[in-house]
Amino acid sequence: MTRRRVNFFDEVATAFADVADDLKLTGPQERNLVVPASIYRGAGVEYRIWLDNQEGTVGCDAKIHLEAVNLTADIEPLAIAAGVVEKRGGISYSARNLNQLRKSLHGQADYVRRVHPFLADPATAENVMRNADAREWTRRDM
Repeated sequence: MTRRRVNFFDEVATAFADVADDLKLTGPQERNLVVPASIYRGAGVEYRIWLDNQEGTVGCDAKIHLEAVNLTADIEPLAIAAGVVEKRGGISYSARNLNQLRKSLHGQADYVRRVHPFLADPATAENVMRNADAREWTRRDM
């Protein structure tokens, strides 16, 4: 029996294809520095989908650029802060096998679809990020 080699980048592209198209996101930009990650950008928001091979997990976070800082938060707290889901536990992070990876990626892509209108709107983006306890990074490109 031949085992099919799973390509994380192909799985991300498949799971996020409709969302990226519907939300007019560019990408994916793929990188494999420390952990494999695919990045999609659009309407002032950057989504990073990453795979932690050691832990067997996959995650998604969003970043927005403000005048002096960048704010980054994980997708599930963002969905809660935006009011599009009620509580934690609605998506999977497991990536220990292909089925788990696919389920997790599709669930996280669905959360991106729900959260994006709030993050793409400058009137709501910062508030949603801060309510999701976003990590704050001083911008170095100023």
